[in-house]
Amino acid sequence: MTRQRSGHPCGHRLTGTARPRAVKSPPTGAVTMDSQISQAPQASGSPQSPHTFQVDLRGLVDLLSHHLYSSPKVYLRELLQNAVDAITARRAEDPDAPARVRLSVEAGALRVEDTGVGLTEADVHNLLATIGRSSKRAEGLQEARSDFLGQFGIGLLACFVVAERIRVVSRSSRTPDAPPVEWTARDDGSYTVRTLPHEARPEPGTTVHLVARTGSAEWLAEERVLSLARDFGSLLPYDVRVGGEAVTELPAPWDRAYPSPAARRVALARHCHDLFGFTPLDSIDLDVPLAGVRGVAYVLPSAVSPAQRAGHRVHLKGMLLTERAEQLLPDWAFFVRCVLDTDSLRPTASRESLYEDETLAGIREALGERVRGWLTGLAAGDPERLAAFLSVHHLGVKALARHDREMLRTMLPWLPFETTDGRLSLEEFAQRHPMVHFTRTVEEYRQVAPIASAQGIGVVNGGYTYDSELVEALPAVRPGTVVAELDADTVTAHLDAVDPAEELALSGFLAAARARLDPLGCDVVLRAFHPLSVPALHLDDRESRHEQARAEAESGADDLWAGILGSLRGSAPRARLVLNHLNPLVRRIGSLGDPELIGTATESLYGQALLMAQRQLRPADSALLNRAFLGLLEWATHDDESTGGSHR
Repeated sequence: MTRQRSGHPCGHRLTGTARPRAVKSPPTGAVTMDSQISQAPQASGSPQSPHTFQVDLRGLVDLLSHHLYSSPKVYLRELLQNAVDAITARRAEDPDAPARVRLSVEAGALRVEDTGVGLTEADVHNLLATIGRSSKRAEGLQEARSDFLGQFGIGLLACFVVAERIRVVSRSSRTPDAPPVEWTARDDGSYTVRTLPHEARPEPGTTVHLVARTGSAEWLAEERVLSLARDFGSLLPYDVRVGGEAVTELPAPWDRAYPSPAARRVALARHCHDLFGFTPLDSIDLDVPLAGVRGVAYVLPSAVSPAQRAGHRVHLKGMLLTERAEQLLPDWAFFVRCVLDTDSLRPTASRESLYEDETLAGIREALGERVRGWLTGLAAGDPERLAAFLSVHHLGVKALARHDREMLRTMLPWLPFETTDGRLSLEEFAQRHPMVHFTRTVEEYRQVAPIASAQGIGVVNGGYTYDSELVEALPAVRPGTVVAELDADTVTAHLDAVDPAEELALSGFLAAARARLDPLGCDVVLRAFHPLSVPALHLDDRESRHEQARAEAESGADDLWAGILGSLRGSAPRARLVLNHLNPLVRRIGSLGDPELIGTATESLYGQALLMAQRQLRPADSALLNRAFLGLLEWATHDDESTGGSHR
């Protein structure tokens, strides 16, 4: 015979305290939501009775679906979680108890049945109808709580994201004589409870029936349910099936036995392609037994930006927690995507990301050590695979090496750098040049590389990410190596001086050239250098560029800001245009007698030197180039008209 509890036309309301009124008194000093909400001092007059919070279930479901969960698909994870936890609880008392979960879709409704611990009528009121109450907090289960997937007590509430009605039929394994109990709840917050005859459910366990709400039927379709179950539950420790189709695939791919290392690599590559959509360059085992972590990291086959946050797949005790874990590996390991199973990390309330704590920090460091060890192993025993990896991901290794001197020492023969001798490792470059010069920016390198190379000066381009830091760290891992930043003075000092008599003969030309470039903050210097094809070289450093920027800003500012910027005027060296006395064009320009034509030609050489260095042109530089180009055209056409069509 069945009994139905009422008190509401539809039964009970799902509230913050919807459970039987016989409530145990709380311990001294405790405050419960049931009877102690109003604890403010009593005003004189009639005594106030305590009140309880009321929960608007529809509002709470809206909060879950829009702010806690990223997708309605989490409802199936919660169902699987409850089923697995129920089986875990039963097996803690009876290790031989059956362990299976069956899902089926019938007439648009989903049915989930497990062989778990089950519920009594009291459990139904205390657990299913109380928001935030978890069975994992029940007496006798607290010590084993770490064995459960669920930790937050939200439970079946998440199912209302896709369902308008939930029906639960359960029988407890702890009280075999207790009859099965049925709990039916609707998304308006009402629920009914009734006991059923023993034959309604002969064996312990729980069956959950979901009826889709309007607009959510697709989430309860059989194909979608099977796909979600495989995604969430492929590593669960129990037998899970959807309509006869197996969901679990144990052991995990990284734990299976393979006939050879090559066969294992092929199988893991196939697993990576199925999971992430790419075929990896290699795979790295992530085995940290002390932290309860097992998994694999897959090396991306193409380069990615260090700023791109990697999305890793994390399973918690076999259940997929998230496929977008970003903080699992150190930032420098952006060249891998990993999938792992753990029993020690803490999930957030939404169970879609990881809680940042000391445990996660320790596991992150341990996993970083695994990736570092893989790199070291390649350097020691498989240089071909290492070279293939570095051709794609040298930036990630440089990011690691700048903080890890041992890794820098290991990678010195392999990491590529742009140098005046070609693309070389720092080890090879340092063997050729005891004095290792470097520039801090790509622009500086482009200015000096052709000239420095012709003068026998070895220069490393340190303008790319991490490169200058690694060059400066070179003496720490390679004693005896001298490293120096290359500046304009060093380059000029390596260029040959012009014979004093010849330079004196060109004093008029140099004076006119200096006068033309002086407003741009640039000096003119005459030197002799190779290659002969370079007529002029523009040299400056960061200090001179900063001073140019300050002066330019000062010229366009109002009186107040001009005064402030003027007070910041420094004594930085000026930029310089180094004219190549060996270049035939410079020699012809030096023989000109017209100061105006000399100025126009000097401006042209200045602009050409900027373009050769691939420097970003300031507005004043662009105006100069335009003026010089038009001036040369005007001079050429004027000369043509005055000579009757002949050219000098």
